[in-house]
Amino acid sequence: MKKTILGFFTAAFIVAFFSGNLFAQAKAGATGSIGIVDVEAIVKEMPEALAADKEITELSKKYQDSIANKRKDIEGRYQTYLKQKTMLAADKQQQEEEKFGKEVQDLQNYGNEKQQEITQISEKLLEPIRAKVKGAIEAIAKDEKISVVLSRDASSIVLFFEPKLDITFRVIDKIKRDK
Repeated sequence: MKKTILGFFTAAFIVAFFSGNLFAQAKAGATGSIGIVDVEAIVKEMPEALAADKEITELSKKYQDSIANKRKDIEGRYQTYLKQKTMLAADKQQQEEEKFGKEVQDLQNYGNEKQQEITQISEKLLEPIRAKVKGAIEAIAKDEKISVVLSRDASSIVLFFEPKLDITFRVIDKIKRDK
């Protein structure tokens, strides 16, 4: 509840700040305007983004399958161990328990390493896409003398906007023309 209230006040502060700046620009004779973009819609129209998403998804699935197979192997061997545990000496039981504990820890480390690898590959694949989108947004903003471009994605603070301010399709068109 406190986070929601804090978020609302933060959003209200930012809206008030931008509103104050826009009114100050208007009084000073500034000719800028505001544009809104839906970055998600833009990215969905980019074949290279779809290819990157497919590559990341396939790699992630490959690693998940590998981890699942290793986990299944460990669990199977552990179940076999549990059935034979009573026939083993105490020191042998402790050795086996430690061995399985180490294998589980190694599997967790492997999973963490693969997650980091996926994150690095994602960043490598997505950085040029972000740069292309940003460049297209900047070009449209300069061409149309737009001073501020806001994102209308779910994480933004845009509560309302006139549809004519949305430059999403102009950005998509620019990206397609610049191929």
